[in-house]
Amino acid sequence: MPDGSATAHLYRPKLATVLSEGYGLHRFRKDVFAALTVAIVALPLSMAIAVASGVAPARGIYAAIVGGIIVSALGGSRYQIGGPAGAFILLVTATAARFGVEDLLLTVMLSGLMLVLLGMLRLGSLIRHIPQAVTVGFTGGIAAVILASQLKDLGGLTLAGPEPGPLLPKLVALAHALPSVSASAILLGLATAASIFALNRLRASWPGMLLTVVAASAAAYLMHLPVETIGTRFGALPRGLPMPHLPHLTLQHLLPLLPAAFSFTLLGGIESLLSAKVADGMTGRRHRSNMELVAQGIANVVSALFGGISVTGTIARTATNIRAGASSPLAGIMHSVFLLLFMLVAAPLAGFVPLSALAAVLVVVSWNMVEKDEFRLLLRDWRSAAVLLTTFGLTLARDLTTGIIAGCLLAAIFALLKRFGPQKRN
Repeated sequence: MPDGSATAHLYRPKLATVLSEGYGLHRFRKDVFAALTVAIVALPLSMAIAVASGVAPARGIYAAIVGGIIVSALGGSRYQIGGPAGAFILLVTATAARFGVEDLLLTVMLSGLMLVLLGMLRLGSLIRHIPQAVTVGFTGGIAAVILASQLKDLGGLTLAGPEPGPLLPKLVALAHALPSVSASAILLGLATAASIFALNRLRASWPGMLLTVVAASAAAYLMHLPVETIGTRFGALPRGLPMPHLPHLTLQHLLPLLPAAFSFTLLGGIESLLSAKVADGMTGRRHRSNMELVAQGIANVVSALFGGISVTGTIARTATNIRAGASSPLAGIMHSVFLLLFMLVAAPLAGFVPLSALAAVLVVVSWNMVEKDEFRLLLRDWRSAAVLLTTFGLTLARDLTTGIIAGCLLAAIFALLKRFGPQKRN
């Protein structure tokens, strides 16, 4: 099987390559099954990520539908699944809180244009060479922030004011709100998380997240549990995609959004190419990194036009796609089509989903995000440990961009010292 390395530099979507090779009924059947499997996983995740980001759940589904189609149709990986990712919760929440939802969409659009530019400048290979200690560090930091962000809904807590964004003030506010904890919410949430972990261990092929969210919704409805749901907070889920619209654009309007757009771009480029690299390792093929960045950029622009949040390559859904037997990018396109059908048919049922159950989904996601074995391995060497802990700590204490930049600078300093240090002159 060719690994694609000879054409890795090309600006040619993998879909075009696959179709030129020949595409028959047997491959189509495999792609349909994989698409349905991934859609079942993506549906609760997309809503949970949007809710955790402080926006309506529909915006997560819009991103999964529109972004998923474009990433698979234009991308440089055969197996990449595009959509909203937990790694962006921190950035989306902060941007929406500071600028509002309309400017959040404009920020997503700007980051998409930046990603296209990075791809056209052939900078995809540079992003792929970010040190492992940095990627493990910021991923762990993001996971910790996601976990903290879910504690309010998981416990049904009532805060005295708006939930703080920074980690330490957030934990202080949550601690003060502990007397308001809802027994129904926290028991339902913990049961949901425990069930997902159990199904993943005992029945890995089953759609554990969807099954447990459906079960939690049924339990809350039938037992009349006093828990907040998607319907009580956000109202009914729309039955279909909205008409695209262009956000208001002026130069004075754009300038304050550029730092946030840069953060979206940095994380989006890293996350999507890491996901494509994981797919390469699972399949023996090689993605086209620059084409992938261009596709991710276009996907973000179009997602924003339809009111969706940021789009990137998603490692868990991409791995699920491969394990389910996908043979081409058509599986990713069809997964988005299935999501659209779910939205058209089952939108009214989404209103019954308890927010504590969605919070439990993201508790599981945050736990799975942490590369625990790699974290322990990197701590054995003082240089990699310093880079890891610097990135991890600054991601928690400041923000993602600060953590990544500081980690990369420290890793570069260590590399220069190792290359030009005294041991090299002897």
